[in-house]
Parts: sequence; C-alpha cells; structure tokens
Amino acid sequence: MKRFMSFILTFAAMPAAFAHEGHGDHTHGGYTITHYFVEPEHLVALMAGVAVVLLLVNRFRKATSNK
Repeated sequence: MKRFMSFILTFAAMPAAFAHEGHGDHTHGGYTITHYFVEPEHLVALMAGVAVVLLLVNRFRKATSNK
C-alpha cells in the first residue's frame, strides 16, 4: 500500500514541475509572495513538504522513545 501511495503522490506532484502563469512578472521583481500561496501547484508542494517533516518528526520521536 505504501508503494502504491508513493506512486500516486509522485504522479500527482509532477505537474508542479512545469512552469505556469505568474512566474516572470517583471512588474513585481519577477514574482510576488502571494503567488506561492494561491497557486495549487505550490500548495501541493508545500503540503508535501509539511507531510514529510511531520513524518520524520514522528519517526524520530518513536526512535528516541524506544531507547
């Protein structure tokens, strides 16, 4: 099941690797910070990053509590 979920998440995150509108807007120095919080592609990457951090913290806590 873990392999299947990894497979699905990998393919779900692939569109985030492609460029989309909002990048290269030279009126705001090339980007605006709000762009990174309102575009779904960036939100998926942010949520994935948070999930990885939470999983690692959980794993670290379990490893240290077993000692």
